[in-house]
Amino acid sequence: MEETIHIRGARENNLKNISLSIPKYKLVVLTGPSGSGKSTLAMDTLQRECQRQYLDSMGMMADAISKPKVESITGLSPSISVGQHVTNRNPRSTVGTITDIYTYVRFIFFRLGERVCPSCSGSIPPSFEPAGYLAEEDEYMERQTMNCPHCSAELEKLGMSHFSFNKPEGACEACSGLGHVASINEGAVFNLELSLSGGGVASLNGVHRDIQTRILMAAGKHYGFVFDPDQPLNEYGEVQRDLLYYGVESDAFKRHYPNVKPAQGTKFEGVIPGLWRRYKEKEGETGTKDKEGSFFHEELCPECLGARLKNEVRLVRVADSSITDVSDWSLGDVYEWTQGLQEALPPEGIHLLEPILQDMPTKLKRIMDVGLGYLSMNRQTVSLSGGEAQRLRLASLLGSGLTGVLYILDEPTTGLHPKDTVGLIRVLQQLRDMGNTVLVIEHDVEMMRAADHIIDIGPGAGLHGGNVVGEGSLEDLMSSDLSATGAYLRAERLQAPTRIRRKGNGQHITIRQAQARNIHIPVVSFPLGCLVSVTGVSGSGKSTLVFDILAQESPNGLEKTGCEEITGLEHVGNVVIFDQSPMGRMQRSNVATYTDMFTQLRQLFAGLPEAKHRKLTSKHFSFNTPGGRCETCQGLGVLSVDMNFLPDLEVKCHDCKGRRFTEEVLQVKYEGCSISDLLNLSVQESLPILKTEVKMAGLIEMLCEVGLGYLKWGQSVKTLSGGEGQRIRLAKELSKPSKNHTLYLLDEPTTGLHPSDIKQLDILLNKLVDTGNTVVVVEHSLELIRDSDWVIDIGPEGGAAGGKLVAEGTPEQVAEVPASYTGMFLKRILTEGGGN
Repeated sequence: MEETIHIRGARENNLKNISLSIPKYKLVVLTGPSGSGKSTLAMDTLQRECQRQYLDSMGMMADAISKPKVESITGLSPSISVGQHVTNRNPRSTVGTITDIYTYVRFIFFRLGERVCPSCSGSIPPSFEPAGYLAEEDEYMERQTMNCPHCSAELEKLGMSHFSFNKPEGACEACSGLGHVASINEGAVFNLELSLSGGGVASLNGVHRDIQTRILMAAGKHYGFVFDPDQPLNEYGEVQRDLLYYGVESDAFKRHYPNVKPAQGTKFEGVIPGLWRRYKEKEGETGTKDKEGSFFHEELCPECLGARLKNEVRLVRVADSSITDVSDWSLGDVYEWTQGLQEALPPEGIHLLEPILQDMPTKLKRIMDVGLGYLSMNRQTVSLSGGEAQRLRLASLLGSGLTGVLYILDEPTTGLHPKDTVGLIRVLQQLRDMGNTVLVIEHDVEMMRAADHIIDIGPGAGLHGGNVVGEGSLEDLMSSDLSATGAYLRAERLQAPTRIRRKGNGQHITIRQAQARNIHIPVVSFPLGCLVSVTGVSGSGKSTLVFDILAQESPNGLEKTGCEEITGLEHVGNVVIFDQSPMGRMQRSNVATYTDMFTQLRQLFAGLPEAKHRKLTSKHFSFNTPGGRCETCQGLGVLSVDMNFLPDLEVKCHDCKGRRFTEEVLQVKYEGCSISDLLNLSVQESLPILKTEVKMAGLIEMLCEVGLGYLKWGQSVKTLSGGEGQRIRLAKELSKPSKNHTLYLLDEPTTGLHPSDIKQLDILLNKLVDTGNTVVVVEHSLELIRDSDWVIDIGPEGGAAGGKLVAEGTPEQVAEVPASYTGMFLKRILTEGGGN
C-alpha cells in the first residue's frame, strides 16, 4: 500500500506549480500566512480531485466536478472534508437531534418514565415490560389507552413519538413544537405614509413587487374598482386595504364581492397570508428582515413555556427529572446524569437500557473531548458557530469506525480556548490511530507541536504565496529562512519583552449584577483608554457579557437588558461592533462594493478622457445596472447551469469571457488596466496602480494592515469567513476619521489569522487605543491577550459551570490566579516567551 500522497504540478489559484508529498496515516498540519494558498491546496486541489477520482472509480458522472489545475495526484484515499459551515438551518433541529442524544433520551423516558396522572397527580411506575412501541414504525399504531389505578382516568399510552417535539403525537399543540408563537409585526411590514410602488410594503420588493402590483391592478379591474399603486397606503379605502392585506380568497375581501369569483391572473394572495405561508414553509424560521426589524413578533409559547412538548409528556419523570429538565442541561450534565442512572434504576431497568447506557456516555464523551460539553441538547443548530458545527461533526466521525480515509479539516481550533485545544488534539490523534490520514489547515502553535508532519505554504499571501517554504517538524520550520511561520516562532522563542501596560484615562464602564444566559457577575469594570481582552473557555459567557449586555446597554444599543446598572457610558462618544455575522448572501456583493471602493473606481474611470470621448458615465462602469455591463450574464461574469440533482454549476460567460462588461467599456483603461482587470487584482496588487489616488490608497493600505491584502476586489463576500468579514469591517471603519472617544467591540478578530498576521493586527488595535479610543476583544489568542492592558477572565468552565468572574487585571496578575485556565497558559507564554 502506498504510504504517501504525491502531488505534482499544482497550479490552482496562486499555487506556483508546486510538488510535494503528504505522509499517509499521520496527523499533518498545513500552515502559512492568511491567503498563502493553504485552502487552495487542501480544498480546491486535493479534496476536489479525491471526489472526482472516487466518482469516476464508481462509474458515476464526475463532469460536475472539474479537474483541478494539477499535473497528477497519486496515492489518494476516499476523503471527508469537515468545514466551518452550519448546513442545517431548520429551527426544529437541535444539538440533541443532530447528535442522536435526544433519541437516546426519548427511549429512556419511553421505557423507564414514571407517569403522573393529570387528573389526580397519582404516580404510575414503569412496567419494565419488553412489549410496547420498540420501533419508529410502531409509533403510528392506532391510539391505545390505559386506566390510571388511582382514579380510573383514561390515559393515552405513550410511545417514543410522544417524546418528540417534531411529531404531532408529542408536539405542543399551541406552538406545533417550536416553543414559541408568532404574530405579524404590521408596523415593520406596512409604512402607511408610502405608496406600494414607493416601498410601502417592505416584504414586497424588486421584481416580486412589480409582479404583485400587476396582479393587484388586474384584480381591481376585474372587481370593478381602481387599485392605484402610487397612492399612499393611508388613503386606501376599505376594499383596497382588504385586497392588499388579505387577498382575494380571504373572508375580509369576499364580503365586499360575495358573488364574484376571481379570474385567471387576478388571484392576489394577500401580503399577510403570503407572510404566513412562507413562515410555515420555513417551519417557523423568521429570518426575513427589513431595515426596521423582523416581520414577526415572537414570544414564548404560553402553553408549554418553550418546552415544545405536551403537558402529559412533560409530567413523565426518570430519576426525578423530566425530559424538559434533561434537554435544558448541558451535554456535560447529561453525561453525569446518564452515569448516575445505573445507580438510580432497579436491575430490570438497567437490563432494558444496557445498550444505551454503554453507547450514550461514549458519544457524549466524544463531544466533551472536542470542547463542546457546555452545549445544551435544546440549543438550535442554527445558533451554532462554524467552529462548533465543525467539532460536532468531528465528534460523530470518531464513532463511525472508518479507516483508510483522508480527513481534511479547516481550522478546527477556531473559537477554542487553549485548554479545549488540548482535547481536540487528542480527538484528531484518535482519528489518526484508527488508520486514517488527518490533514488540518491550522495556525495554532499547539496543533503544530502535536503534528507528525507540517507543511508551510508561503512565504506571503496572494502572488507572494503559493510555494512550499518549509516541511517537517516544528524545529525544521524554525530553521527555514523562507518560512514566515518559522520566523515568527524564532522570535517568540526569545524572552517576550516586558510591556508597559496602559493605565487608561482613569474612567471605567462598570456593569453591576449582570444576569443573562449563564452570566452571574456582581460587578465588572472595563477601563477606558485601554486594550481589554475578555477571555475564558468555550461557552463560558464571554460573548454574552460583551455583546448581549455591554453592547445592548451602549448609547446606540437596541434595548436595556441583562444587568441591574451600567455606569460610565457617558464617557464614550460612539460604539462600533464587529462580530462574526455573515456579510451577506448576495452574489453581486463583493470586496470592492462592500468597502465602497467600487464607487470610487467607477468615478475614476468615468473621469478619464477616453470615457468622456465615448460619453460613458460612472453608471456604465457598474456591473449591477444595464448600460455598460454584459447583458448575457448581467454583469456576473458567470452563467448558472442547472445540474438537476446536483448543485448548480457556474461556467464562464461565453460572451464577455468572464470580464463582466461590454467591449466598449473595457477599452477605457487606467494605467493600462480596464475596470475588469482591477476587479481581478488582489488588494495588494492594486496598490502600485492606485498609489496616487490618495483616498483609495489609504483604504488599500488599511486592508493590507489587517492582513487582507490577498483578497481580490471582485471576490464575492459570500466566500469570506467570519474573521475575514470582521476585518473588512474594521478596515472600513478605520479608514474614516473619528473625533469622539469610540468603544470598539470585537468578536475573536484573530480568527483565521496566522501568528505573524496576529502580530500585525495587534499593532493596528494598539494604534486605535493610542489615538484615544477603547478596544475590547473577546479572544482566545494568547499572543493578543498577552499584549493587552487589561484581562477579564470568565469561567471557570462552559455552560452552567461558567458565567462567573474568575480573574481581572493585567496579564501578569491574571497569570497568578490558580483558578484561571487562561492564567495558566498566560503564565507559560509570559515566562517562556511563547513556550516553544
